[in-house]
Amino acid sequence: MNTEFTERLSRIESALQSFLPESSNTDWQTLSFGILDKSINAEHIQNLITPCRTLINLGGKRWRPLLCGLCAELVADAKNQPQQFVENAYSLAPLIEFAHNASLIHDDIEDGADTRRGMPAAHITYGMDTAINAASWLYFQASVCIKKSTFSAERKLALYELFLEELRRLHLGQAMDIMWHRNPDFIPSQSEYTAMVKNKTGTLARLAVKTGILCGGGTEQEANECGAIAEDIGTGFQIIDDVTNLTTGNPGKKRGDDIVEGKKSLPVILHLESCGSDREKLANLFVQAGKEGINSSAVEQAIELLNESGAVQKASEYGTRLIKQKVGELVSYFGNSDSESAVLIQNLFAGISKKGK
Repeated sequence: MNTEFTERLSRIESALQSFLPESSNTDWQTLSFGILDKSINAEHIQNLITPCRTLINLGGKRWRPLLCGLCAELVADAKNQPQQFVENAYSLAPLIEFAHNASLIHDDIEDGADTRRGMPAAHITYGMDTAINAASWLYFQASVCIKKSTFSAERKLALYELFLEELRRLHLGQAMDIMWHRNPDFIPSQSEYTAMVKNKTGTLARLAVKTGILCGGGTEQEANECGAIAEDIGTGFQIIDDVTNLTTGNPGKKRGDDIVEGKKSLPVILHLESCGSDREKLANLFVQAGKEGINSSAVEQAIELLNESGAVQKASEYGTRLIKQKVGELVSYFGNSDSESAVLIQNLFAGISKKGK
């Protein structure tokens, strides 16, 4: 991430650490759980905190909470709102980043993935039961930052409702993805794929932008319209992530693990639209890779097939074009596309659109 984001990222990290502290101090404990029985000790609580902190401290681009803060800056600048409106947005970083990391822990379990960000996945290190429970708790812990905020009761309610709706949509998108990768013979249409991704990946981009717009002083209508733009940015981001998986491999993951997991990514869909006769062959490669693992010869055979038809390149071009178009729409929405925040939003996606999630 560029140095121009350093100070903003520092505010984000501070917020994340304060709502997921290394030790379960009394103030934090009361804020999160209320008054607990005296027989509950720090070790019990660490069973929740440690798996989540470990993943969060491994990094991640933090582009979602950063986008939230920058959107608050964008609207606050356009409407001459006080700086506190922007600070409020950065204080809500856990709302977005905790939900994202919770989804990653569950995603790795559901996909049977062994690694995340270059290290063993949470369920490998801490056990399946602990990982499931800790990640589920992290979804709920994410909203504690709203509770601690200085927003009015009305605005807090709006934020809670927004957050919970987006989480429900996130799980709908994941349900669609799971259904498809469990069935090697089923290939969704492009419209079905887009609908899935708008929920699975687009929902957190939408949450980030809508939260930022509301914090910065925007109206509910403005938040909804910008949120619709954001879900398309998230869709483009997922497409680039799919492409990266089949080319260089995503950071901390192995090239082609989407083939092993049976993911019906856009390159797969585009390939079968132009080479329908490969349907059975590709399905068989998915099955073979699923049985034999990441070192299966079927992984590279499938990738070669997708490259030969140009499907990987087409998906890459489409994802890049979608991000560029929608980022342009977002930064010009309030009529101040030359502002510092608008330029930073453009720079943010120029830096990450080629790298995936």
